[in-house]
Amino acid sequence: MVADPGLDGLARAYVGLALRLDRVLPGVLDAHLGAPEDAARVAAEPAPDPGALAREADRLRGELAGHATTPRAAFLDAQLRACRVLAERAAGREVGFVDEVERCFGVRTASGDPDRYREAHRTLGALLGGGGQGGDDLADRLAAFRDRDRLAPEHLTTGLRAALRALRERTAATVGLPPGEDVALEVVDAAPWSGFSRWIGPRRSAVTVNAGIGHRVTHLPLLVAHEAYPGHHTEHCRLAADPEGLRARPERQVFLARTPQSLVAEGAAELGLEAVVGPGWGRWNAEVLAAAGVPADPERGALGEAVETVMARLAPVRQDAALMLHDEHRDADEVVAHLRRWLLVDEPRARRMLEFLAHPRWRTHTTTYVEGARLLRPWLLGAEDDTPAREVVTARLRRVLDDPPTPAELGAGPPAAAPRPVPARAVRTPWLRRTVGVDGASPGNR
Repeated sequence: MVADPGLDGLARAYVGLALRLDRVLPGVLDAHLGAPEDAARVAAEPAPDPGALAREADRLRGELAGHATTPRAAFLDAQLRACRVLAERAAGREVGFVDEVERCFGVRTASGDPDRYREAHRTLGALLGGGGQGGDDLADRLAAFRDRDRLAPEHLTTGLRAALRALRERTAATVGLPPGEDVALEVVDAAPWSGFSRWIGPRRSAVTVNAGIGHRVTHLPLLVAHEAYPGHHTEHCRLAADPEGLRARPERQVFLARTPQSLVAEGAAELGLEAVVGPGWGRWNAEVLAAAGVPADPERGALGEAVETVMARLAPVRQDAALMLHDEHRDADEVVAHLRRWLLVDEPRARRMLEFLAHPRWRTHTTTYVEGARLLRPWLLGAEDDTPAREVVTARLRRVLDDPPTPAELGAGPPAAAPRPVPARAVRTPWLRRTVGVDGASPGNR
């Protein structure tokens, strides 16, 4: 990469802005991989003025406009646009929910399609069998299946450790892991999320799991893949292990929540299990857990994977709920009813979802899961009828982890895959016979 001193200076200024934003919006900085003395220097400054931070974001975007349009400049511009909104919110300015989501993440939200939800219910009904394909009966059958899939509390820690080991091996064998990286596992009794990854460095994260929600065998690898391997921990530790790269691209020293960077990171984490294990992960997970002494049935694991695949099509329901709550200002009971109807959950579960959606810190976070996975799936994993080779998926995942594309780039479609040669074979045409090489085809609330 050709050095751009001007762009490097803007990138370093962006890092300083991110560190100061975290002082007025605690928790917005997910991780800082730069020199500790930089963070200490900002922490020792007088408390920043959010209005001044908003003006700084504008100033940096203005200077950035004088640089050539490159992926790096596009990343910085998208991040600075989000920083402007975060500073406005910190200053107490009211920002409409839809406007906040669009300016922070670069996506425009809209309510989902009930016809798609009904189709997902029909598919789910066929999978679960034993009754009608909608309404209370389907909710009861889904609840019964999930009860059978429930992980006994005494097996939770063992199951988590087994999933961590197995997914760590898969991730190391595919995208690669730096030496010395590690994940510390913490289990707590209550939290507004199912799992959370916290960077504690160097090359180390703490993954906290909420035992209070009652975990399922099928959900365990999805959670571990999201938070650790190949999810958030993997992204952080790969970059932390590349000091030369961090010096060349200072903007990669910080991970900011509520920005396009977080939308892409959450989308990648949501798809991480599919990226490193692929189809059949339900049976694979059951075999991993059973080998560790955790009761798990491979056949039920295969059905669990199929159920989770359908439930992923209902993910926009959670975004509907956020829109109803924050944009339409609907009554909480209406939001709960929407969640219960389409996600087929009971009232206590729907109320827990509402608590997460209503939290000021997390109110836009659901969009990162829903829109992040929607944008990234075709880019990373391809379409159902055109799945790329595993090595192509791996190369794309490395790109997302090490040099994340912006939502705009994802929306433009997947990168061209290099041809994959396979053994030559004879191909007949009406007028010629010759030997040719055939190109390979170019695929939990936190």
